[in-house]
Amino acid sequence: MVTRVFIQIFVLFLACSSTSSSSTHLCLSDQSASLLEFKITLSFNDYCMQFTSPQTNSWNETSDCCSGEGVSCDELTGHVIAIDLSGGCLQGSLHANSTLFQLRQLQQLNFAYNDFNGSIPSPLFNHFLSLTYLNLSGSGFFGLIPHEISLLSSLVSLDLSYSSLTFDATGFDRLSRNLTKLRNLVLEGTDMSGVSVASFSNLSSSMETLSLGTCQLHGEFPSKVFSLPYLKHVELAWNENLTGYLPKTNLSPSLVSLDLYYCRFKGSIPSSFGNLTQITLLDFTQNDFQGEIPDVFENLDKLTILKFGSNNFSGQVPTTVFNLTQVTQIDLSHNRLEGTLPNHVTRLQFLQYLTLSNNLISGGVPVWLFSLPSLITIDLSYNKLTGPIGQFQKPNSVMVIDLSFNDIQGSIPSSLFDLKNLSSLLLSSNNFSGVIESSMLSKLENLYDLQLSNNGLVSLSSSNDGVNYSFPQLTRVLFSSCSVRKFPSFFRTSKVEVLDLSNNNISGGISKLEAEGWEGLNMLNLSNNFLTSLEQIPGKYLQILDLHSNLLQGPILSTWFNLPPPNPPYLSLLLISENKLTGNIPSLICNWTSLVVLDLSKNNMSGTIPECLGNYSYGLQFINLQVNNFHGKIPDSFTNNMLKNLLLNDNQLEGSLPRSLANCTSLEVLNLGNNNLTDTFPHWLASLPSLQVLILRSNRFHGSISNSIASSNFSALQIIDFSQNELSGPLPANFFRNLRAMKDAPKEKLPGSYLFKTDARVRYVYQYYQSPVNVTIKRLELEFLKTLAILTAMDFSNNLFTGQIPEELGDLFSLQVLNLSHNSFAGPIPLSFANIVALESLDLSSNKLSGRIPSKLTNLTFLAVLDLSKNELVGPIPNGNQFSTFDNVSYSDNLGLCGMPLSRQCSTAGETTPAPPAPMVREDEDFVIPFIWEVVMMGYGCGTVLGLSFGYIVFTTGKPWWIVRIVERDLQTKFT
Repeated sequence: MVTRVFIQIFVLFLACSSTSSSSTHLCLSDQSASLLEFKITLSFNDYCMQFTSPQTNSWNETSDCCSGEGVSCDELTGHVIAIDLSGGCLQGSLHANSTLFQLRQLQQLNFAYNDFNGSIPSPLFNHFLSLTYLNLSGSGFFGLIPHEISLLSSLVSLDLSYSSLTFDATGFDRLSRNLTKLRNLVLEGTDMSGVSVASFSNLSSSMETLSLGTCQLHGEFPSKVFSLPYLKHVELAWNENLTGYLPKTNLSPSLVSLDLYYCRFKGSIPSSFGNLTQITLLDFTQNDFQGEIPDVFENLDKLTILKFGSNNFSGQVPTTVFNLTQVTQIDLSHNRLEGTLPNHVTRLQFLQYLTLSNNLISGGVPVWLFSLPSLITIDLSYNKLTGPIGQFQKPNSVMVIDLSFNDIQGSIPSSLFDLKNLSSLLLSSNNFSGVIESSMLSKLENLYDLQLSNNGLVSLSSSNDGVNYSFPQLTRVLFSSCSVRKFPSFFRTSKVEVLDLSNNNISGGISKLEAEGWEGLNMLNLSNNFLTSLEQIPGKYLQILDLHSNLLQGPILSTWFNLPPPNPPYLSLLLISENKLTGNIPSLICNWTSLVVLDLSKNNMSGTIPECLGNYSYGLQFINLQVNNFHGKIPDSFTNNMLKNLLLNDNQLEGSLPRSLANCTSLEVLNLGNNNLTDTFPHWLASLPSLQVLILRSNRFHGSISNSIASSNFSALQIIDFSQNELSGPLPANFFRNLRAMKDAPKEKLPGSYLFKTDARVRYVYQYYQSPVNVTIKRLELEFLKTLAILTAMDFSNNLFTGQIPEELGDLFSLQVLNLSHNSFAGPIPLSFANIVALESLDLSSNKLSGRIPSKLTNLTFLAVLDLSKNELVGPIPNGNQFSTFDNVSYSDNLGLCGMPLSRQCSTAGETTPAPPAPMVREDEDFVIPFIWEVVMMGYGCGTVLGLSFGYIVFTTGKPWWIVRIVERDLQTKFT
């Protein structure tokens, strides 16, 4: 906007100047010769010349050079004083010996929007000392701006924007001190990272336009600049490391636009803003301003754009904002503003965009919003608005309404469906009620996006007459977590691409007739319903089909593949977990070569796994067949180097690990636990550079772990579980030296902004699909749905290991869960365990450990679970920090231990003294509690494993014995 204003100023300047070419004075011969020789040295961009003709085409020896296009001469002397070759298709270098620099009387030079390369030659500055106007915007020059630019003491306007130029500290400091006549300085996109922002304090007091967007400025911008008396336009946008404060007084009364988008300015908005009567644009988006927004907008009659979003403003929404007569955009989103919206507004006749989302605004939704004549977008999402919304007259031309994530109640007003231009209606996560009829939706002929998810009392009409209506633009329909009871087949003749009906009450089956049509459908989510059958996959171009957590029965896959082709050829995500499917996996599934995710887990499927499973789809990344009844060998045909997750656990698979898994170089999660596999330790899996989770528990792996594993192997492992196997011998020290991922802090997840740049299939995988991993902690099997970012665990329990526990385990600083119980380890507990600062669960029970418990283990301040029972430990139990929270169960069956919490007291020498036998609660050594906790981890904190405030727990079967013991103990105290 600033650049556009600047160009208008320049055009006006040229029109008013007296430098037009003279009809009475011919161009001087030396001037003409210099221009023509300069023309010869020029090169032109052929592509550009297809669309425009260069100004220099009119320069020739037979005509007066002053009449040439882009050339202006002084009327009295005949000297060339202005050259405008902007957008002239010029390319190549401008050499220091160019004859152009012989035109010493030049006052105006415009080379904007060309394709020069190389640096700016110094003669452009030290030969043109009379320049008042210089525009090299988008000219293609790059490199350091010569210090000689400070010689242009007559310069009034300078534009070096949108090139790859760089100012150093010395060059800009000299410019700011010497160019005392400068009024317009446009440097957008120039690299000024080496410039001290204090230099801006030296700028000319006559400055009118200062455009410094995306200049990599950093430091505290001098506040005095905003007080320059003639300053009209200030743009500092996209300098994310630039901070500063607005002056409380003496703001330039001439200000027309002030753009601080995406900087780090802080402090408060001064009340003197009410004096900026010429202001048209205020953009403070994404800064660190705070405090209340002063209610001083009543006199800002020219303000058209007001953007204060993404700051830390608090207090009431200023009421005078709603009296601005010329405003077209108001954005106060992502703050902490509160209060209610006014009941009556009549002056916002030109308002097009109103964004107040992510605040604390309460009260009702005023109906005047839907009657303002120019309004296009209303975004009041993520507030505390209540309802109901009243009916309104004279519906306006609004196109987008977002009221999601509020507490609005009641039915959706019928007048809302009279908004003919409405394209997006986003009402998710409220308390709306009522039935959405197909006849209502059909009135919105431009509706593209309809979102009503998480409104538990909203349902869709189940009437079959919906087929008589059309929805010509409707593309996305989101009705998750509502009260929909029947599949809305009336959408099947529409262009709907995304249909989400998950978490509803849809029961019964979907017939072949209801599944026909759906020509545009590419994502269908029917998960968490009560469906019993789906006779045919809807649509011909479906990419995502999510049916998990229903009541689907029988051999559905075989039924689908027995239908006449084509089945959807582009199906990428097929999720049918947690149903009641039976039968086998048809080999025809290998024809779905676009699959990215195949999840058939937690069903009753049987048979063998098709041989082609590992290589039929190049893009297949997730295979989840866990908790079924598959038998036979795992196919040894893996060639897919895109495969990330392979979960075949809790089946009846047998044989050895297929060596072709070594080809899956992208593999991150491998879970083959709870099968009947027989093999030795799979050292060859160490060749997989991305392997982070390796779970082979409850199989028949045997033999020792080699001590000669290369130092780079298994370096990415975060979870390893070989429990309940037959591995033997000592644990090799080299193995633990290689586990570099367990020495580092857990990796951060990909940010949302990255995920939304990928295609819809990948977004769906990362947003909605997780591969669960079971980890045993204190005899509890916990199912973690998000593991790679938050958990590191090691479980070698219930094997035949011997020897001492390696000291190298203490180097795994980020290890959170360690279970070495039920082996034959001997010797002391390693002193290095005190270095595992992230440790939350430590189980060394049922071994032959001896010696004392290291006192430095009390430094493990996250330790929540400790079991050292059934060993040969002696001496006093350390006290302090987490050790004060453990009861005697943690130390039972160590006859040489003494001190709290045991009843055996320690002598002065630290040895035990006899004590009366006390009844102890003993557990059967083979007792296993058959239940799973499903823990959805919400983030990091004080104990991600047991910090249950960051997740939620669902008891599925059984009960945790250690909680039961506490409850029973309390009950016994109350009733005895």
